[in-house]
Amino acid sequence: MASSVSPQPYRELAHRVNDGFEVILFWQKLTDELTVTVSDERSGAYFELAAAPDQALDVFNHPYAHAAFRGLPDAEESLASWAEGVAEVKATDQTEEPTR
Repeated sequence: MASSVSPQPYRELAHRVNDGFEVILFWQKLTDELTVTVSDERSGAYFELAAAPDQALDVFNHPYAHAAFRGLPDAEESLASWAEGVAEVKATDQTEEPTR
């Protein structure tokens, strides 16, 4: 009997948590893209950064520096919460094709 569980489109490559601050490096299987997600449980801040293969670990290790360089808002500003971001990604993964 075949399993009805479909493979997850994202694979976690690296993960770290410290004092409510979480950083995860994901690989998207379908598009072969790397993404670093950053969430701060205390402030509710959440953002994502695309990462080139040769810079992925640097983005993972220094996400706020890369965010500032790219002109993303500070984590203290009102950003979508981590829970909202995860819910949005899950809903998108189930209903839409990647648009990148």
